[in-house]
Amino acid sequence: MRLELKAEMFSEDTYIKRRNRLKAQVGSGLILLPGNDESPMNFAANTYPFRQDSTFLYFLGLDVPGLAAIIDLDEGTECVFGEDPSFEEIVWTGPQVLLRDRCEQVGVTCTAPRTKLEQILTEAARQRRTVHFLPQDRPENVLKIWRWLGVAPDTVGRHISEPLIRAVVQQRSVKSPEEIEQIEAALAVSYEMHTAAMRMARPGAAEREVVAAVEAIATSHGVRTAFPTVLSTHGETLHNPCHDNVLRAGDIVVNDSGAESPLHYASDITRTIPVAGRFSQRQRDVYAIVQAAQEQGIAAAKPGVEWRQVHRLAAVALLEGLKGLGIVKGEPQEAAAAGAHTLFFPCGVGHMMGLDVHDMRSLGEDYVGYTDTITRNPEFGWRSLRLAKPVEPGFVVTVEPGIYFMPHLIDRWRAESKCDQFIDYGRLEAWRDFRGVRIEDDIVITEHGCRILGPRVATTIEEVEALACS
Repeated sequence: MRLELKAEMFSEDTYIKRRNRLKAQVGSGLILLPGNDESPMNFAANTYPFRQDSTFLYFLGLDVPGLAAIIDLDEGTECVFGEDPSFEEIVWTGPQVLLRDRCEQVGVTCTAPRTKLEQILTEAARQRRTVHFLPQDRPENVLKIWRWLGVAPDTVGRHISEPLIRAVVQQRSVKSPEEIEQIEAALAVSYEMHTAAMRMARPGAAEREVVAAVEAIATSHGVRTAFPTVLSTHGETLHNPCHDNVLRAGDIVVNDSGAESPLHYASDITRTIPVAGRFSQRQRDVYAIVQAAQEQGIAAAKPGVEWRQVHRLAAVALLEGLKGLGIVKGEPQEAAAAGAHTLFFPCGVGHMMGLDVHDMRSLGEDYVGYTDTITRNPEFGWRSLRLAKPVEPGFVVTVEPGIYFMPHLIDRWRAESKCDQFIDYGRLEAWRDFRGVRIEDDIVITEHGCRILGPRVATTIEEVEALACS
C-alpha cells in the first residue's frame, strides 16, 4: 500500500492564531523562541539529521536550521532572524527558498539577520525588560542565551519563564483536527512497520535485521522514526537500545516503534510478538493479562478522569491477573496501594503525545502532566508516571500497560522482603527469566470518551499469531 503523506505546512491562519493566543496569555515583555541548529556528529559538515525545536515548529512552522524568533508583546511585533545561504553554500545545498518567502507562509513579515537579534536582546537586557524563554535541551541554545542575555549556563534554569511554559503547555496539549490528521498519518506508517515486524520475527533472524526493515518503511514514505526503535527479546528492559540478539523459537519480541508525520507529529505503538508464530501457554497467560489491563484503561479514558486513576486501574488489573498465576497474593487493591505492582510495572500507563513522542517533556513533566494540586508521587514506579492530571477533549495519550520480570529488581526486593505480604517470591522464582510483555496504542480524548487513533494494528493473541505465521 502506498501512502500519500502531505508535507505542506498548516495554513498561514493556523500559525497566526496560535501566536495571537500566546501573546494574549503571556501579556508583556519579549518572547524569545530559539530554533535549533545543525548538530555535528564528528565534524561541522557531517551532521545528524536536522530536527527543529517542537515549540518553534508549533508557532512558526519553519523547518530549517539557524533561525530564532522574537515576539515583542508590548510593541505587537514579530520577527524571525536568520540568514539566506551564501553563494558558496548553495553549491552544496542547491537553491533554497528565501527566508522572507518562508516567513510569509506563516504570516510573519519581518525578517532580519542574526546580528540584529543580538542587538535587540542586548538592549532589552540593558532596559531590564522581561525576556520570556523556555527550558533548553540543546547546549548550544543555552550558550546563545548566555551570549544574548548574560545568563550563565548553570543559572539558565532559574530564568526560564513559567508564564510562557504554562501558556505553551495549555495550547499544545489540545490537538486540533489537523494535528490529529498528522498523528494518524504517522500511525498509518506505524501500521506497516509493526505488521512487517510481526511477519519477520522468525527463528534465526537477527533483531537488527528486523529493525532495519521497520525503519526502512518510515524512510520509504519520506519520514523518519519518532524515537530510536526499541525491538528486543529482552522486553523487560523498557527502553532497550540494543539489537544484538538472534531470535529463537520460544522467544517473544517487544517492538516499541513509531514514525513522525511530514510535519513531525509522532506515533508510538508497541506490540509483543511470538517468534515462530505461537505464544507458549505462559506467554499467552501474561499477554492476556496485559491486554485486559489495556482494554480497561482505554474504556476508562474520558474527559475529567484523572490519568493517575487510569494508571491505578491498570495496576490493579495487572495484579489481579498475576494473582491468578499464583505470583501475587492478597487483595489486589491493597497490593496496588502498597506499590506491589511496581515490581512488575515500574513505569506509567501512558504519556501525552504530539510534536514530541513524550509531548513537551523538555518543558517539564510537572507542568505538562500535573497541576498545583495533583503533584508527583515520589515513590518508586509512581514517580515515573508522566501524566496524572485530568484529561481533556483533544488530549492525545498513549495507553501502554506491561508486565516485566526484571531479575535484578526481583532479587533486590526479595532481599529486602519488600511487599512480601503481596508477592509470593517462591513462585516468582520460576518466572524470573520470562522477560516482558507490553501493548501500546494511541488515543484521543473525545467529548464523551476516547478513540483509538490510526489503522488497527493486530492486537489479540489470535491476530498476532496469524500475522507472525504468515
